[in-house]
Amino acid sequence: MKWKIELDGQKLTGDKTAAHEYLQDIFSFADYYGRNLDALHDCLSEVHTDMEVWLDQNTLKEMAEGSYSYRILTVLFDTATENPYLTIRLKR
Repeated sequence: MKWKIELDGQKLTGDKTAAHEYLQDIFSFADYYGRNLDALHDCLSEVHTDMEVWLDQNTLKEMAEGSYSYRILTVLFDTATENPYLTIRLKR
């Protein structure tokens, strides 16, 4: 089974707390998710089922322009290079 997750950039460009609440919800992270970038990396590193994370052009642009959301984007791409089960896809 492959997970397909489409991220909403607007939910990631606000404050850190709201962004991590959204990430915890959309990725179905456990209640003990630390709600920080290290925890995001750790949880995505532990994915052992094929997962595609989809970003459309607007989401990518919104995330790249925000300081904290850019860091989230970096964690997503870095973790995808380390975890063969995690793939980042760009929608047209």
